[in-house]
Amino acid sequence: MAGRLGKQQWIDAALRTLAGHGVDAVRVESLAKALGVTKGSFYWHFKNRNALLAAVLAAWEARATGDIIFTLEAGGGDAQSRLRSLGEKVFSSDGRLDRQIRAWAASDPLARAAQDHVDLRRTRYVESLFAEMGFSQSEAAARAALLYLALIGHFAMEARARPTREQLDLMVGLLLPNDSRRG
Repeated sequence: MAGRLGKQQWIDAALRTLAGHGVDAVRVESLAKALGVTKGSFYWHFKNRNALLAAVLAAWEARATGDIIFTLEAGGGDAQSRLRSLGEKVFSSDGRLDRQIRAWAASDPLARAAQDHVDLRRTRYVESLFAEMGFSQSEAAARAALLYLALIGHFAMEARARPTREQLDLMVGLLLPNDSRRG
């Protein structure tokens, strides 16, 4: 790649590096080398590494949360079908990026704030699906938390134990109202 890159190309490269090697590997010089450009291209778009890291966190939230919710809602269907679709999507992911962001968040307030915001946004969305199915607010919150903790556990295990379609159906089914478990 020659010449100056767009801002999004830097963010994408940083996301790939973060997912594969952690936040410490996200360095301007190494990204420039991997992209085949000079560091000047970076400074055209970002004031410094911290500005890139903030953009990376925003992109992660947009892609791994906002885009998924948008797609589910645009696809229509009832709350149960959207919940099943969500389960299929997220439990088929390897979770590398989420795992690295959680590791980063353990020692960085900016990453921690982004992680907390994403966790809240995700659980509130799932909670809204359970509420739409008729669960009380407290039941919906508890079921959403349980499902989200299962996802975090899945990611923490580095997705070595990807659930089969049948296992995913059973797991989601256990959280659904009794009368809907048969379908």
